[in-house]
Amino acid sequence: MSDPLLPVLLAVPVVILACQAAGRAVRLLGQPPVIGEILAGILLGPSLLGWLAPSLQHHLLPPSVLPITSTLGNLGLLAFLFLIGLELDLRSLRTTRGAIAAVSLTGILLPMALGAALASALYPHFAPAEVGRLPFTLFVAVALSITAFPVLARILADRGLETTPLGAFALACAATDDALAWCLLTAVVALSTSGTALSALTALALTAAFAGSLTLLRPALRTLLVSAGRASDDLVLVLLFAGLCLSAYATDQIGLHPAFGAFLFGAATPRGLAAVERSAARIRAVALPLLLPLFFVDTGLHTDFTRLPTEQWGWGAAILAVAVIGKWGGAAGAARLTGSDWRWSAAVGTLMNCRGLTELVVLGIGLEAGLISEPLFTLMVIMTLVTTAATAPLLRRVAGDDPRMNPPAPPDGTEAGPAREVTDGSVPEPDAGRGPHPA
Repeated sequence: MSDPLLPVLLAVPVVILACQAAGRAVRLLGQPPVIGEILAGILLGPSLLGWLAPSLQHHLLPPSVLPITSTLGNLGLLAFLFLIGLELDLRSLRTTRGAIAAVSLTGILLPMALGAALASALYPHFAPAEVGRLPFTLFVAVALSITAFPVLARILADRGLETTPLGAFALACAATDDALAWCLLTAVVALSTSGTALSALTALALTAAFAGSLTLLRPALRTLLVSAGRASDDLVLVLLFAGLCLSAYATDQIGLHPAFGAFLFGAATPRGLAAVERSAARIRAVALPLLLPLFFVDTGLHTDFTRLPTEQWGWGAAILAVAVIGKWGGAAGAARLTGSDWRWSAAVGTLMNCRGLTELVVLGIGLEAGLISEPLFTLMVIMTLVTTAATAPLLRRVAGDDPRMNPPAPPDGTEAGPAREVTDGSVPEPDAGRGPHPA
């Protein structure tokens, strides 16, 4: 009997090395490395390697290894969602007013409305047989309203724009969008996984109660983490990782995806503690480059361009058009109506149209919950890649030499570069001595 560990020892390094190489390659083209990592995961699947050399793909990623790599990738996903929750400062959302609130809400509502209309046409062709029209429609509507807060922060950091008026405005809008989108997604998944409206309301009520209990326990968690930090950073790291896993388990038992629990625990974790920041950096340093690429491959194995009939590519074009018109049009239009000029408004719309890894997470949840079929999943992955890859070059074109949208020139007059080096493909590292950078 062969050792089940041996295929894992081959598959894991192949995946992480391919993702690292692809991430560095696309960065030379001015793209965030997460684009290359997603592409590497897709190309290791049936869309390229499985098409050109099926025996090689079977050797590198045999069926026996997929449950293990999927589990490891999902651990990376939970760590990623924990970091998003930790670095999403919900206190800033209480002070959003005026243009930020208008752009955020319109950037959610317009793509949702257009997405719901599109979903009614997609339903006969792409909905799984056991999924009702309402859950399918709501999921597609929410999926088309996503903004990728992590990748957006990465693009702004690469250009040194995170502290400029445009960067601060876009990050505030994206943070609000993320909070709203996760609430809506929670409701949709609860509705789809529960048999009745009453069951869905019960799941939502339990989720709200769980989130509330985490908030109430935050002072006690702060005390515990401060005490653990005096002992060692290792203890803080263990407590944080155990907390995100147990929270993920709790939401799974409620009937929602474990990712919601990890996100909620991150949002409830106290900020401003040096030991927490150091432990979060250690989680990021391991989970994102080593575990999250395995999630990309799991995504890639469900993304098969070769099986899409010719007529379905037309639906793909429709999905892309609705996604761009809804998100870019909603955000840019709201910014313009609240008094901004067209260049600023176009830049805001361009940034809010970035989807990235957050969209893949949402699509993965929908596929796992049986809300969408694999062909629709593939088409929406293509939309995700196109809208994310277009963000940086379009922003350069729209911004021009406008000082509001470019990094400030250094005192010596040399060309300004990125504010700091970013070492991974998804989330900028925190500055020393400061709270986590929003990513």
